[in-house]
Amino acid sequence: MNATEPRRRWWPRSVRAVAALAAASAAAVILVGIGWWVHHDVHRQSTQIAEDQAKEQLWSLCAKLEQGVLPDSVSTVPYEVVATGRRPAVAYGGGMDDFAPGTRHVMPAPPKALTAELTTTVRLPANPDYDPSDKFSVAGGINQVITSDIEADRLGKDKAAALGVAADARLRVYVVVLPHTAEAITKTIDRLMLWAGLVSLVLIAAVTYFAVRVALRPVEAIRVLTASVTANNPRERVTVPATGHEITALATTINTTLQRLDNAAARQRRFVADAAHELRSPLTTLLASLEVALAYPERTDWPAAATTAARQTRRLQSLTEDLLLLARLDTRTPEAGPETVDLAALASGLTEQHPLAEQSLTLTCDSTGPAPVHGNPGEYERLLRNLIDNAARHAAHRIQITVRNQDTWVVLTVHDDGPGVPTEDAERVFERFVRLDDARSRDHGGTGLGLAIARDLAHRHRGTLTLNPRTLGACFELRLPQVPTPADK
Repeated sequence: MNATEPRRRWWPRSVRAVAALAAASAAAVILVGIGWWVHHDVHRQSTQIAEDQAKEQLWSLCAKLEQGVLPDSVSTVPYEVVATGRRPAVAYGGGMDDFAPGTRHVMPAPPKALTAELTTTVRLPANPDYDPSDKFSVAGGINQVITSDIEADRLGKDKAAALGVAADARLRVYVVVLPHTAEAITKTIDRLMLWAGLVSLVLIAAVTYFAVRVALRPVEAIRVLTASVTANNPRERVTVPATGHEITALATTINTTLQRLDNAAARQRRFVADAAHELRSPLTTLLASLEVALAYPERTDWPAAATTAARQTRRLQSLTEDLLLLARLDTRTPEAGPETVDLAALASGLTEQHPLAEQSLTLTCDSTGPAPVHGNPGEYERLLRNLIDNAARHAAHRIQITVRNQDTWVVLTVHDDGPGVPTEDAERVFERFVRLDDARSRDHGGTGLGLAIARDLAHRHRGTLTLNPRTLGACFELRLPQVPTPADK
């Protein structure tokens, strides 16, 4: 049975929308990862650029101070120069005047000498004039600075006097690393990546949607053509694309399935027609004999009429049982039951029980030993009886049954000395309601279903039933999987 899953109201209804959503979701995850990496990498590189600019400003300030020149207060990078033994700052610029360094310096005095430049952090007092929109304004709190010392012996008395510091004073130069540049660049990149990501997601979803739409056009065509296949028009087939991709395989599979269904429907119609014809023949004979007897009761041989009616009734009963058995075999899965049956003993027993005396036929069975197979004993008996009955209707004098073990198979043959079967009809004899009246003309009441039932029973037990070519008579060969003996295991 076909089961339909409950549809979620919030879930897209079309494959195109689902594919577009999936592609956009996957792209969003990838873009978020890439954006996170780019954000941190840009911030790191921008911070490094800001530090390099601060270092360049630091060495420029140190060079001027060593020459005894006070740096200009106009600077793109905030800085301050402090000295031991001096309360106000020696020099400042780049926004440090917001802290009123004329009264006292903002940066700490150098407690001990530095052997090289140092990148560190300092806590600045609150800046009452801090303007976030001004990229050169310095905020209070903790800020990153780069600092370096200038020893007194590198200045001399004249240069120290020019700078307004004592001759033995130690100067320390602070340059603030402004985060504004790094943050501005990072924000700009983030904004660009956000808009680029959104546009990319929309484009990816749109491209995926229309690509899937184009790819599914053959599927829609297949659906329309498949829907047009009805009981009145079962021969409609879908067009197979010449692209060679999955749609081609789908179309080929659907055509193959439709062909199988068409063949099955044709076989069913033929079977119903043949069954109706076979049932009509004995019914017509029975009805005619009874109508004649009733029309002329005084001239009717009633025992003969009753015998005819009984014979036709038995034929109807046999035909009905065969039809019911075929219907059951068509609806059951081929399988071999767990029960073990000795096919040689079963064939030998049927040879002794089968009534052939009135037909003047000789029935013999030849076997070399037990022939164990898995399956249903009743079905095996029905299979062998059908083969023996078929041979008895066409044999001239004798019927030979042989049972052999060949490798992992049990092979049983039923050979008669009748007129045989033409090579071109070797498979047709296993079709339902088929009789070869010209080649095997002596048919006494056969329904044309015996060999079809026998082959279906053989297939049900995972075996085969074929007609072997012979110069004299017909030889049917049954091959079944052999049950392994304990020695073989």
